[in-house]
Amino acid sequence: MKKENSAPTMKDVAREAGVALGTVSKVVNGLPVGESYRLRVEEAIRKLNYQINSYAQGLKANKTYTVALLIPNTREPFFGLLAYHINLALLKRHYRMLLLCTDSDSAQEQEYITMAQQNKVDGIIGLTYNPDLIIEENTPFVSVDRSLGPKIPCVACDNFAGGQLAAEKLADLGCRHVAFLRAGSALNNEPNKRKAGFENGCLSRSLTYEMKIINDGDSYEEFEVFLKEHISEGKLAFDGIFCVNDGLAHFTRNALSRLGVRVPQDVQLIGFDGTRYFGNSNYICSTIVQPVAEMAEICVELLFQESMTTKPPLVCLPVTYACGGTTLDSDFAEPDQT
Repeated sequence: MKKENSAPTMKDVAREAGVALGTVSKVVNGLPVGESYRLRVEEAIRKLNYQINSYAQGLKANKTYTVALLIPNTREPFFGLLAYHINLALLKRHYRMLLLCTDSDSAQEQEYITMAQQNKVDGIIGLTYNPDLIIEENTPFVSVDRSLGPKIPCVACDNFAGGQLAAEKLADLGCRHVAFLRAGSALNNEPNKRKAGFENGCLSRSLTYEMKIINDGDSYEEFEVFLKEHISEGKLAFDGIFCVNDGLAHFTRNALSRLGVRVPQDVQLIGFDGTRYFGNSNYICSTIVQPVAEMAEICVELLFQESMTTKPPLVCLPVTYACGGTTLDSDFAEPDQT
């Protein structure tokens, strides 16, 4: 006899639905049953407010239904958007996401991966900066933006094509002497290919160019000094600038304003990532857009793919260009008032 106020059990659901206990078990575990039986069981679950014991399910299936996502932070829009879409992709598969933010600390990355493995997560998706990362072979792992070895698939956008597209777009918009601004890791990773792609685009379109490159952690003020050094009699030496990410493009736009240089009338500016105001409004600048939702979906698909032999070492997804007010093709670019 069921105790008053006790939580309903699977037997209670079977009794309410008028089906066998095994039928309830199949519905709860996503196994096929007749449509009429499934509907009766689901209605009984709702009526009784039966709560599925996912922990017990996990023990039975030798799974935790949890995937760890390792990212530097959620402060940068790209990382936050990636976490959002990976969480959606996991929810569709009835998995939970364990979010681990390292603040770009390579030692913290290893500690978090060890912790995730100790908690028996079913896999790890990581955007990491530790070149000596140790990952157990029996832990499924998918890397974002950096190849960690032949047995760990890497998912990225086509960074080389993105850099080339930025140069070609600036050339199409009339630029002739351009600059490339980059802050980034010295590690060999996919985003570093934006520089080579930009150079290739400049060469193919006969653009002259200069570069200012700093390491992660260095002050962005170095870029403002660089721009100031290239102003003569109130005129900037460049008519186009490509920034390695939208955050740097935003800083550069403000720095140019402080120097009395107008964007896009005096210099056109393109960033990289596809960052939007408030996450879903206008782009914060003209930009090369990463297909973040598609990248997240492929990360999750590869993580759950059992056969290692069919996992590609690198998946590169195409990028697109979007105008966002810092180039002369933008509908809402301010007209020249002079």
